[in-house]
Amino acid sequence: MRATTPTGPRAWLARLRRHWLLYHLGDPAYAFLFDPPPPGEWVALDCETTGLNVRSDEIIAIGAVRIAGNRILTSERLELLVRPDKGVSADSVRIHRLRSRDVAQGLPLQEAMDRLLRFIGSRPLVGYYLEFDVAMLNRALWPLLGMGLPQPKIEVSALYYEYKFRQLPPYQQQGNADIDLRFATLMDDLGLPQREAHDALNDAVMAALAFVKLRQLHG
Repeated sequence: MRATTPTGPRAWLARLRRHWLLYHLGDPAYAFLFDPPPPGEWVALDCETTGLNVRSDEIIAIGAVRIAGNRILTSERLELLVRPDKGVSADSVRIHRLRSRDVAQGLPLQEAMDRLLRFIGSRPLVGYYLEFDVAMLNRALWPLLGMGLPQPKIEVSALYYEYKFRQLPPYQQQGNADIDLRFATLMDDLGLPQREAHDALNDAVMAALAFVKLRQLHG
């Protein structure tokens, strides 16, 4: 049976956006980023960086894992060290424990970006405070793509906020609720195992666990 093409204003706008992005794509070798994603698949990712300044700090580690339905495919994971142009400060070493000599043999940034893009494909992205990681990645990806990551992004802390907000009594559902969104609190409240934090792959796997659990809770 022939697959039908979605119709309607939203489908038309989605096709228009896809054509516009493909037209402006810096390298046609990455056109696969705009393919329809595999049904029920996502990629959870996390980056470790030399600091929190999106304009000047650098990515030094990337962790990513694929999700299929309610399964986290830890056999389909990506774990990369990235060689920065500058040294790693003592303050950042205290957080992620990656020293300059640890990342000195890492991949050049553009090679790491190529491997990451081919691992993600067109799958939607999942993460905890994903906005920062995506901003760091987009800065690195601009020379390759001429644009940022085009995939849909799903924020785990936002899913958790929605889940907790629905549990509040009506009188507390006026405006913004004071909900603890710290990662350790979130994982503990959801009854999920915690791995050692500030390791890119560990953080990606924990974000994937939280995403799967929250999807089930949201029904």
